[in-house]
Amino acid sequence: MGIVQRQGLRNTVISYLGLALGFVNTAFVLPHLLAPERLGLTTLLVSIATVYAQFAAFGFASVGIRFFPYFRDREAGHHGFLPLLLGLPLLGFVLVTLFYGLGKPLLLAQYQASDAALLRPYYWWGSVLALFTLLYSLQDAYLKGLYHTAFSGFLQDIVLRVLIVGLAFLYGKGYIDFPGFVLGYVGLYGVVLLLLTGYLLYIGELHLRPTRAALRMRPVSEIVRFGGFALLSSLSGSILGFIDSWMVGAQLSLAAAGIYGIAYNISTALTIPARSLNKIAFPLLAQYWKDQDLTKMAEFYRSTTRLNTALGCYLALGIGLNLDFIYSLIKNPVYATGTTAVLLLLAGRLFDGITGVNGLIVVTSPRYRYDLIFNVFLAGATVFMNWLLIPRFGLTGSALATMLAIVSINTARTWFVWYSYRLQPFDGRIPLILGSAAAAGMAAWLLPFVYSFLVTMLVRSVVLTVIYAALILGLNAVPEANKLLISAKRRLLP
Repeated sequence: MGIVQRQGLRNTVISYLGLALGFVNTAFVLPHLLAPERLGLTTLLVSIATVYAQFAAFGFASVGIRFFPYFRDREAGHHGFLPLLLGLPLLGFVLVTLFYGLGKPLLLAQYQASDAALLRPYYWWGSVLALFTLLYSLQDAYLKGLYHTAFSGFLQDIVLRVLIVGLAFLYGKGYIDFPGFVLGYVGLYGVVLLLLTGYLLYIGELHLRPTRAALRMRPVSEIVRFGGFALLSSLSGSILGFIDSWMVGAQLSLAAAGIYGIAYNISTALTIPARSLNKIAFPLLAQYWKDQDLTKMAEFYRSTTRLNTALGCYLALGIGLNLDFIYSLIKNPVYATGTTAVLLLLAGRLFDGITGVNGLIVVTSPRYRYDLIFNVFLAGATVFMNWLLIPRFGLTGSALATMLAIVSINTARTWFVWYSYRLQPFDGRIPLILGSAAAAGMAAWLLPFVYSFLVTMLVRSVVLTVIYAALILGLNAVPEANKLLISAKRRLLP
């Protein structure tokens, strides 16, 4: 757990700084400067680029983590692994770009005339953004295999968001128009890509010379086969993460997609603990499978689940109890119509954290093909539920569809991991964590409104934090937290 704690701590610090910057973007900057339909446009471009890049990658981001332990040899340039990792996806990008161009009329036809007119001039910039996203994700996967996870998170969560704030102020001051803002927004992804490449060069891991050894370390057919399964699995994950934005924009409007994007961004705070740990968990689990060390895997599974549950409950309560304050910071009241959507998304993300790293265990296991079955079925169900619920319930319907999808896939994966390997994420401390969260949340919720949203938020947050921390530490519900507290006492009081 040493490397996990070190890397996880760095990633968590970076992620929470990024969360603060993201909240500034979400609550203070972009909603003040962009109308909902223009904010919806930028959200749509990112969604298109993400799925576009995953088609082109052919699952090689997962390949980079799954198979790197077999290539690892710094003196030999890792046997040409990086050129192998980049080669097929770049060929895939050319092919996907052809289909993207041919599909332009069909995609634009899904939107209202005014929204289609807004999207049309920037359609091909979605392709450029997809290329930047593709290359960044492949290099990020390579760095995960090297156990260098903090810098890529720093670029993505902090540097990119700082640059976006600067670009937004240029737009707000009138130095650039909206087309300039969109093109600059895309260009910033290229900037962070160049910085990540420079980091690889700096640490001496930018090995771009192809070698025949890369074709001998593992059978190419095995790598490509795994990539194909990983592609379909990752696409299913992207459908869960981005189909709601697409379908809200198509069935309602780009303005509604912008409102939903704000709700979605607020709920992403719950993903930070899991995302920080998963950056190092993926390659570590791959190593456990290579070593056939299921004992360490079981310990890792339970300890990370405790951490994700404790942090997830705290964040979910902190956000849910203070939504009035959060939306009061966004001066445009139209965005507050996404309040119910936030609560539903929080519930889904909390369930995801409570069920642990089940998905990563399946993907890195010898039975990784079964993850495809779960994801393909779930992707179809998600599209169907969005199609069914959005016309009836609007934004709330899309959030409900996403929550049901997250609960379903995590239930299925958790059962599958237990059935196949007798590994499960829960121990007797999980009920203690949930009970502590319920008690602290109820105490904070019962507090009356105090003078203003700001004062009420501060009072509720203090009550929630004090009661929750006291219960968690007093019951030893998360042993890792008690160890950190003891260590801190020793340093402060030698």
